[in-house]
Amino acid sequence: MSSDLITIARSGTKAARIALDVTAQNIANAGTAGYVRRSVQMEELSSTSALNRDVSFSGVRLDRIVRNADAFRQAEVRRTGADASRANAEVAGLENIESAVEQAQLYPAIVQFEASLQQLAADPVDPSLRAALVEDARTMTRAFNIASSALQAVGEGLRFEAADGVTQVNKLTSELAQLNLRLARSADASSDQTALLDRRDLLLEQLSGYVEIGAIIAPNQTVEVRLGGTSGLPLVSGGTTGTLAMSAAADGTISFTLDGTATTPAAGSLAGKAQALSKLANISAGLDGLATSLAATVNAAQAAGVALDGSAGQPMFSATGAGDITLTFNDGSMIATAPAGAGAGSRDQSNLAALRSALGTTNPAGAMDGLIFGISSAVQSASTTRDTLETIAGTARIALQAQSGVDLDQEAVNLLRYQQAFQASGRAIQVAADIFDTLLGIR
Repeated sequence: MSSDLITIARSGTKAARIALDVTAQNIANAGTAGYVRRSVQMEELSSTSALNRDVSFSGVRLDRIVRNADAFRQAEVRRTGADASRANAEVAGLENIESAVEQAQLYPAIVQFEASLQQLAADPVDPSLRAALVEDARTMTRAFNIASSALQAVGEGLRFEAADGVTQVNKLTSELAQLNLRLARSADASSDQTALLDRRDLLLEQLSGYVEIGAIIAPNQTVEVRLGGTSGLPLVSGGTTGTLAMSAAADGTISFTLDGTATTPAAGSLAGKAQALSKLANISAGLDGLATSLAATVNAAQAAGVALDGSAGQPMFSATGAGDITLTFNDGSMIATAPAGAGAGSRDQSNLAALRSALGTTNPAGAMDGLIFGISSAVQSASTTRDTLETIAGTARIALQAQSGVDLDQEAVNLLRYQQAFQASGRAIQVAADIFDTLLGIR
C-alpha cells in the first residue's frame, strides 16, 4: 500500500516536534531585541498509486518557518524612527544652547551696565559711581566671555557626538556587508537564515537612527542600503560598503561626504546635530556682533569726550567678538562723561548723555533679549515637532510589534496544542501497532 497509518502518524509527530521547537524558541526569545516571532507552515503529503493513479494522503510535513515581519511596516519604523531621531538630536542641541546662554546671565549684566550709566548721570564726578560703572562693565565682559565659552563647549560636544555617529554608521554598514555574504550562503528558511534576518533587520533599524536610509531586499534576502532613500548614494551593496565622513567648517558647522561625494542627511541623529550646529553658528555670530557693536558704540562715545582729569577719552573695551571682549582700564576717572574741550573735574555730562543715547539706539539689551527669545522659540518649535514625530514613530513600532512580537499567551496556547498533536500522533502509532498485533495473533 502507498501509505499506512504508521507513516501518517510518524509525519505528524515530526511536524508537531518542529512546531514545539519553534514555539519554545519564541518563548525563550520573547525579550530579545530584534527577535521576530516565528510560526510553522505545514502542508499535506500526498502520493499517487502506480496502478490506478489515485491520490492518497500520506501525512503532513513542514513547508517552511515563517518570520512574521512585514517589510512595509519595518520600512515605516525605520523612516519614522529616523525622523524622530533627527528631532530628538536637534532639540537636545538647542536646549544645550539655550542653557549656555541663559546661565551666563548676559542679559542682566547688560541691563545693569546701562543702569550704572544712568546712575552716573546723577553725579558724573562721584568716584563711587564711576567705580561701580567700571565693575559692572567688567561683569558684562565676563558674561560675554562665559556665554561664548559655553557655546563653544556645546559645539565641541555636538561635533564629538556627530563624529561618533559617523563611526557607528561605518561600523553598522560593515557588519551589514558581512551579513550579506553570510545570507548569500545560507539555506532558504533555515534556522540560521532566520537568525541572520533578525540581525539584518535590527542593524537596519539601528542605522536608520543615525541617517535616513532606503533598503532594497534581494530574492536571496541580502540587502542593498542607500543613503537618503532608495534612490540615494549606495551605502551597502553586497559585501562592499561606502565610507561616510564628516568635516567641520570654520564656523563650527558640519558637512558629510560618502566616498568623497557631498551628501546631506535629511533625517537621523546626524541630521539633527548638523541642524543644531547651524543654529549654534547663527547664535554665536549674533553674540559676537552684539559684543563688537556694544564695544564700538561705547568706544566712539569715549573718543568724543574727555576723562575726569581733562585728558582725551580712551577706548573702554577691546573686542573682536564675545569671546575676547575685555575692559581696557580699571580707573573710573577715565570714563569720558564730559565733551571734548571741557576742563578737569567738569560736571558737564553731555558726552555721557550722548553715550546713553547711542546705546539706546543700538539697544544691546533688546538685542540680547531678542537673541534669547529666538533660541527659546526654536526650542519650543522643535520640541513640538519632536513630540509629534515620536508619536508617529511610536505608532509605527506598535503596529510592527503587534505583528512580529511574541505574545506569551498565544505561545502558551500553541505549546499546548502542539503537545496534544504530538501525543495524538504517538497514540495513532500505538493504535497501528495494536492492530498489527491483533492481525498477527489471528489463527
